[in-house]
Amino acid sequence: MPAVVLGTDVFALLARECATALGVPHLAVATVPHPLGGVDPRLIADKADAAIDRVVALLTTDAPPPMTGAAGGAMLVKAPDDLDDFQEFVMAEEWGDGLPALPPTPERVERILGARAARRHEVVAALAPRMAEATVEAIAVNAALAGAGPEHLPVIVAAIMAMTRPEFNLKGIQTTTHPCGPLVIVNGPIARRIGVASGPNALGGGARANAVIGRAVRLTLMNVGGARPGTVDRATLGHPGKYTYCLAENEEASPWEPLHVERGFRPDESCVTVCAAEGPHNVNDHGSTTALGLLCALAGTAATTGSNNIYHAGGQPLVVLGPEHARTIADSGWSKRDFRRAFWERARVPIRAFNPENLVRFATIDPARFQDAPPDREIELCATADELIVLVAGGPGKHSAFIPTFGATRSVTARIDD
Repeated sequence: MPAVVLGTDVFALLARECATALGVPHLAVATVPHPLGGVDPRLIADKADAAIDRVVALLTTDAPPPMTGAAGGAMLVKAPDDLDDFQEFVMAEEWGDGLPALPPTPERVERILGARAARRHEVVAALAPRMAEATVEAIAVNAALAGAGPEHLPVIVAAIMAMTRPEFNLKGIQTTTHPCGPLVIVNGPIARRIGVASGPNALGGGARANAVIGRAVRLTLMNVGGARPGTVDRATLGHPGKYTYCLAENEEASPWEPLHVERGFRPDESCVTVCAAEGPHNVNDHGSTTALGLLCALAGTAATTGSNNIYHAGGQPLVVLGPEHARTIADSGWSKRDFRRAFWERARVPIRAFNPENLVRFATIDPARFQDAPPDREIELCATADELIVLVAGGPGKHSAFIPTFGATRSVTARIDD
């Protein structure tokens, strides 16, 4: 039976890429001029009328037979020996992210594989939207491009595996216009052993492990999963974390149990948690001496009308507490659960703060919270307090961060095979 994908013209290439991944590369695509959202409804009707003839024509034409999807294993290619020439080559082949890359020579890939060399052809996961198979070797190739070493590979592999869990919604994350990137949070002994920064400037430069782990994950998602910026990765702006976004929890400075223990793992296990996250929104509070005082700044920074979390109640936003803020909260007698509950109850947005046109849209997405809601109704950031992710990271200074997520996603924690 003929089928047609209907969308706006700027996303036609994305539709064809996804159709190819599903084995129907010749699936018919009908387009209307972009955009559809935020325009006069009369213009929408005009666009729909203009597309009807095209859709009817495509539906009355026999579709070609399906074809198989893409493969994602590693292969040898000839590349320039000169490093400067290699940078041009990588970008021309669309393998790079714009930063300098190292040639993934057989010798370098072999060194990164280490004891995993015998498992090089083992399939770790099929990566959306291309649904190509990420083998251990293919991941090692991207780790080599990113400048990683053998000690980083177990974290990279675990993060890739975690992202393919259905609740993470990798296909949506890889193709959305939202700026989310894969945030990798490392817990347990491996973080200290390989030097994943958790203290001062943990989300900034200065730590090789943070830089290469996050970057290798992102390059694997691009080169195996097919999410190349501007074609399949449709982020309107993106954010710098889409180059690399990785840190460890500062377990030594935390007054509470670490994230992976909260999620059912032992303290001596090494784990990775992946989140589809925006950039961090700083919370500056140098004056508050109590948990209640800090809550004003923390919740006030989070409660905004423009967050995906506000209308996708299933999302799991993050609060990253600097050690000094965490200590102030704990010294007030609050457990992490107490803070989570208080933050969830405080970080809400009243219905009156939203544009009525957006309320119409939100009511179709989540009618239980938005349909016919009175002006004084307050909208929470996530379904329950337990959905909030709270961790401690950073160094001296009275700063914390709120990190919104894609919303239509859930974080995943997995053990690292170390």
